[in-house]
Amino acid sequence: MKGITMKKALLSTVFLALAMPVMAGEKVDTSSWNQGGGEQDEALHLTPDHQNGIDTYEVCSACHQLNGWGLTDGTFPQIAGQHFNVTIKQLADIRALNRDNPTMYPFALPSEIGGAQSIADVAAYIEKLPMNPENGVGAGDDLELGEKLYKDNCVRCHGETGEGNNEKFYPRIHGQHYNYLVRQYQWIKEGKRRNANPDMVQQIQTFTDRDTKAVLDYVSRLRPPAEMVAEPGWVNPDFDW
Repeated sequence: MKGITMKKALLSTVFLALAMPVMAGEKVDTSSWNQGGGEQDEALHLTPDHQNGIDTYEVCSACHQLNGWGLTDGTFPQIAGQHFNVTIKQLADIRALNRDNPTMYPFALPSEIGGAQSIADVAAYIEKLPMNPENGVGAGDDLELGEKLYKDNCVRCHGETGEGNNEKFYPRIHGQHYNYLVRQYQWIKEGKRRNANPDMVQQIQTFTDRDTKAVLDYVSRLRPPAEMVAEPGWVNPDFDW
């Protein structure tokens, strides 16, 4: 694991130039946010291999942790339980440079995790990981406004409880770390996350700072179904060496 950590630090520096932030207000072409093609389409139609999913996930665990729970400070998101299609799309987009992620990019390369088959394998493995029972949440001081904003603006795509939609590539957001939600929301609003759904980009432009904090605090407190959540202290047995 130490070797993976050292590799992460080195490659993150080397590939930092791949980040192409967009200035606020600059027009961004998001018309092709999910037209598919390439590795995305290929991976979606492959039969996942469980053992290779485990082997591939070991690379991912350097950041997302062995449980797939990320870090509560939001540096790395929880990915455990994420929809199969969503994980495939994000990996394929990062590899094709449709989504700027200089930290993750070197780990997502075919030379590191393999081709489309490995994308399908690790996405299936991640989907079955039980979710964090104690994700990071916000201050909890404006939840009434957050609930109203969520129901008025977010339910149509992300669902009543933040469950998302696998077929439509809408991610699960319940149980996600508050600080990660804040960062991604801001990048989407500014156009920095170029593979974001353009409907969302437009929808959140009028949100104030108070609105942002309130709705994301509310989202961070949405709970996944009990059967998807691990017991406190759960340790991934696939890496219980």
